[in-house]
Amino acid sequence: MSWPLSPELLAPLAPWFERVRRDLAWRAQDLDAPHPDPYAVLVSELMLQQTQVATVVPYFARWLERFPDAATLAEADEDAVHKAWEGLGYYRRARFLKAAATSVAAEGWPGDLEGLAGLPGLGPYTAAAVGAIAFQWPTPALDGNAFRVLARLLLIEGDPKARAADLRTWLVPALGALGPSRLTQALMELGATVCAPAPACGACPLGDHCAARLAGRTADIPPVAKRAKPRASTLWLVAFEAKGQFLLQAPAARGLLAGLWRWPTFDAADHGAEPVLRPGSITAWLGWTQVYTHRREAVTPLRIGLEAPFTPAGGLRWVPGTELQGLPLGKRDQRLRDLLVTPGQPPLESPDPARLIRACAAPSA
Repeated sequence: MSWPLSPELLAPLAPWFERVRRDLAWRAQDLDAPHPDPYAVLVSELMLQQTQVATVVPYFARWLERFPDAATLAEADEDAVHKAWEGLGYYRRARFLKAAATSVAAEGWPGDLEGLAGLPGLGPYTAAAVGAIAFQWPTPALDGNAFRVLARLLLIEGDPKARAADLRTWLVPALGALGPSRLTQALMELGATVCAPAPACGACPLGDHCAARLAGRTADIPPVAKRAKPRASTLWLVAFEAKGQFLLQAPAARGLLAGLWRWPTFDAADHGAEPVLRPGSITAWLGWTQVYTHRREAVTPLRIGLEAPFTPAGGLRWVPGTELQGLPLGKRDQRLRDLLVTPGQPPLESPDPARLIRACAAPSA
């Protein structure tokens, strides 16, 4: 590596961070001492994975009020944990957080980076961030923001993640000189607020020594990764109601939607629409497009009223309507739950209700 020494190059970050750092609930006032509540650091880091700070702030406050320490979270009911996470997305983070808290409550905090990385849900970045911020260990934490800052500062060609090992080695002396917690959070702050994809170079404390800026290449360093085109689908999202009960898919034990209740869904390609012959039994609302990382769903929400509940197939459950608000649902399913208390309208067309019922009913004996 022919890069300048990290303690000298990154030195301006420390005074800059003291001037501009945001007052965040999980951020300690004293950045030279171990964090007074490592559990709060763990919660914040898992919540901040793929989620913006502004979104996390209210969730963090409610979470700490509900689950103030690792022992409380370890003993909490799974539904309560998912309910508290409801709307934050990427729900496996909630399961990882509970599992990590269970380990900490039983065995205490690990004493090194390898031990932290062994906790559920803590990959190399999160383990290093918790080590630096909570315990003042000189463990280099490289997230997307830090990679972008360092790629521009050092004019790294190509994907900077390919140089992760070199960058970690390069950062260690600066962490020791400037303080692990301070420098780690300063890099995060700089990437989030100044050295964004469209950088504000005039406000950057490192701008005078940024190799990409001096070369006029901040627009193409680092290169933008190409994303695969999301897969499109069209869905009927259905609330079957019978005598005050609603049919839902019970939470799965594994997978992206583990821990969440869901409405039955039907692919419109397999359940085509037809004119509605009994408008009083079906209610519709304006549909929407639900966007995920790898797919886009054109959702049409329906309520189908039945005279009596049928015996559901495995995994499906009839749930009293009075309990709906207490169940953890994903954003798409929350939206239909909220629509149920608003006026709908008879649909112009819908899938055949009898066919949908057959798809959800248990096989005849």
